[in-house]
Amino acid sequence: MPEFSERVPIQTLLAHSAARRADAPAVHTVDGTVGWTEFYRDLCRVANGLRALGLERNETVATLDYSTPAHLELYLGTVLGGGIAVPLSAMATSEQLHAMVRDCGARVLAVSRAMLPQVEPWLDGVRPQLLAGGLIAIDFQAPGWTPLKDWVAAQTDTAPALVSAADDGFNIIYSSGTTGTPKGILHAHHMRDVQIQRLSDFGLGEDAITLVSTPLYSNTTLVALLPTIAQGGQLVLMDKFNEAQFLELAERHRVTHAMLVPVQYQRLLDHPDFDRRDLSSFRMKLCTSAPLRQQVKRAVLDRWPGGLCEIYGLTEGGVSTTLNCTEFPDKLHTVGRPAEGVDLRIIDEEGRELPQGEVGEVVGRSSAMMVGYYGRADLTEAMYWHSPEGELFYRSGDMGRLDADGFLELLDRKKDMIISGGFNIYATDLEQVLLTHPKVRDAAVVGIPSRRWGETPVAFVVAPGLKPDALRQWANERLGKGQRIAAVEAMDELPRSAIGKILKRELRDAFVAGGAERVE
Repeated sequence: MPEFSERVPIQTLLAHSAARRADAPAVHTVDGTVGWTEFYRDLCRVANGLRALGLERNETVATLDYSTPAHLELYLGTVLGGGIAVPLSAMATSEQLHAMVRDCGARVLAVSRAMLPQVEPWLDGVRPQLLAGGLIAIDFQAPGWTPLKDWVAAQTDTAPALVSAADDGFNIIYSSGTTGTPKGILHAHHMRDVQIQRLSDFGLGEDAITLVSTPLYSNTTLVALLPTIAQGGQLVLMDKFNEAQFLELAERHRVTHAMLVPVQYQRLLDHPDFDRRDLSSFRMKLCTSAPLRQQVKRAVLDRWPGGLCEIYGLTEGGVSTTLNCTEFPDKLHTVGRPAEGVDLRIIDEEGRELPQGEVGEVVGRSSAMMVGYYGRADLTEAMYWHSPEGELFYRSGDMGRLDADGFLELLDRKKDMIISGGFNIYATDLEQVLLTHPKVRDAAVVGIPSRRWGETPVAFVVAPGLKPDALRQWANERLGKGQRIAAVEAMDELPRSAIGKILKRELRDAFVAGGAERVE
């Protein structure tokens, strides 16, 4: 398997970028611009401040805020100082946040005013694990909290004399589980080094202006953000996504790159100002976190200047494909070919490798793979699949097949596959048919318990003005006998996570609670 070229630690990259780009802007927000000199000095102050508190190498710093310059400086400053950054989800419940702070053993906790009510109920319980002075108030003042602005101003701005080793921890990203405690995915510097180099192929470097509109706690965001800023580019930060503001910022700052999730593409294309804005500066748009619908890819290619590339992969690493939509317009129903250095295979339920064209679970390995789930060796080992050659692969939990040209067609999450009457039904196949109806704007299909069939497909659609039963009949005329949809539920919108994934469990649970006897 090809290895990436000699690593350049992010501490070195940032120092070189600051020296080379001293007079250039680094971070833009709606409130103003921070230049590279000031930005890098603040990163050094954060790093030195953490070291002064007593933070040791590979200890964790948890942060809870929206995508603000202060949050970014805390994240990168932690890494610069040899710590492990743990950006927490602003969408998590108070109980989940408590569990994550305990799980990662946070030695410092930085919180914004908006997030304070989420931590106050359990704050006293975690104080013993924090360093003295380790409660950082990002944008407020309160007893027992250290104000970030004053704390940073008191530190020296010399670069820390520390370079992280390849196997040192870089960050912990918590999975977006909807119940229980999310899993902490530990990335080492090696993995981020590889990603920074690989993403340079998309132009994410010194001359990139990347618009960041997804949360800092999401790996989706970091995959594009880190290569841009590490190599001296510019970031345009949005604390929360808003279609009109995105278009305005893109035009004003002559944005060249953006990493978006599928629902953002659809909302931007639907906005009345989309075709009136000057988006000619775009060179590349990226998409990940969930499959981008084929018709949305086509609309982006037709209406939005610059290239479009879909990236399929896991936050855990290992599995990764890319689809250059501009170069392969006849492959928009796929998520592309394995990325450089990725060995991707398809296996059956017994772990046997399947030939091209057959459906099974997607597994992969590469030079960019997580260290493991933090403190959860059992969950880490459950992801493993070993090839006949003895090589370690990660299981994706996704079902798919490789076509004759080596492009991956994703079908469904393994856990969401519908088994009806003993036959496998892939929700994606049904959703694609529903979405060909001109009045269907969004669709999701889930398996509902059925006394007759074991499970049966039920569709949830956003289709204003269309009668559900008429749509069910229309779709079933186009589906195979073993794929027939049992019921259609009309919705104003589908429930989604913060990064745009449809929450199928919520749909299933709500339908069952409302009376699953509505279907056979």
